[in-house]
Amino acid sequence: MADLKLTSVAKTYGGTVDVLKDINLDIKQGELIVFVGPSGCGKSTLLRMIAGLEKITGGTLEIDGDVMNDVPPAQRGIAMVFQSYALYPHMTVRDNMAFALKLAKKTPAEIDEAVNRAAKVLQLDEYLDRLPKALSGGQRQRVAIGRSIVRDPKVYLFDEPLSNLDAALRVATRIEIAQLKESMPDSTMIYVTHDQVEAMTLASRIVVLANKGIAQVGSPLELYERPENEFVAQFIGSPAMNLLSGKITATGAQTTVTLDGGGVAVSAVPTTDADIGLAVNVGVRPEDLVETSGEALYTGKVKITEALGEVTLLYFEDGVIGKLPGIHADLRGQSVSLNSVPEKVQIFHNGTSLYYR
Repeated sequence: MADLKLTSVAKTYGGTVDVLKDINLDIKQGELIVFVGPSGCGKSTLLRMIAGLEKITGGTLEIDGDVMNDVPPAQRGIAMVFQSYALYPHMTVRDNMAFALKLAKKTPAEIDEAVNRAAKVLQLDEYLDRLPKALSGGQRQRVAIGRSIVRDPKVYLFDEPLSNLDAALRVATRIEIAQLKESMPDSTMIYVTHDQVEAMTLASRIVVLANKGIAQVGSPLELYERPENEFVAQFIGSPAMNLLSGKITATGAQTTVTLDGGGVAVSAVPTTDADIGLAVNVGVRPEDLVETSGEALYTGKVKITEALGEVTLLYFEDGVIGKLPGIHADLRGQSVSLNSVPEKVQIFHNGTSLYYR
């Protein structure tokens, strides 16, 4: 397995269209790194550049200290799992998994050992003699992953491997991938997805891509609890974090912000006297808001409710969203006051968190 390093990596099409700029990232052996971001942010392009399927137009890619920019894909020690299973329909599961090893001139004994080992890890033992058409979508995706495992690559690349599965299969296969990683603790994996749940549950670290670069890198909880900027704050988490404008009116170990809508927010983010009067946005997640009869961070009229059983989403007329435990269908059309503990209140100035300055 391998360490991987990207230094000032860039991708330009036609010499004029910049897709990615100044990508700097160190990936250590044993990590499962997840690339997330909005459509068109370049996450799949970056994965393909690592695989050698797209040319790097700037910077360097290193695997275990060796520069890989001009090394052909087959010689990089990388295995890639695509969105499409791309299985050979006329071959059995065993033959699909063994195909790359046969091309590599491995002995029959080596091939059998590698295929059987991968099949056991992926719980495919009883399906080895079936054709792909006799498998479910989740089983086919496991076969595609198995083709990678048998090669024992330095780095595994996954390009939205669950996007073609229905919701139930996606959950089941996500759990299987998590278990696969646990069974291969030294393996280095890079995973591209648009699904936040996949990113939050699978990743050692998440790389959020936006505006042709990296918006933030960190563990799932770091990005959720301490976003560096408003983009990450609203991209990570569903529903998105609420942002409310106001001005700082008291500073110190805790900061008081008087909101334009009339509420008062208290945050655990420290500030100084120089910040008095600073125009900021207060960020608070819907699930961190609670009903209050006292001083409120926010008060508004509920436009519509969504009762999901364990929680109810409150959609207010001005776009604010609350998320309360239990069923609260009776709050529709009512005026509701909400507050939050200071530790859950973020403060942003010019789009950047004051916590990191």
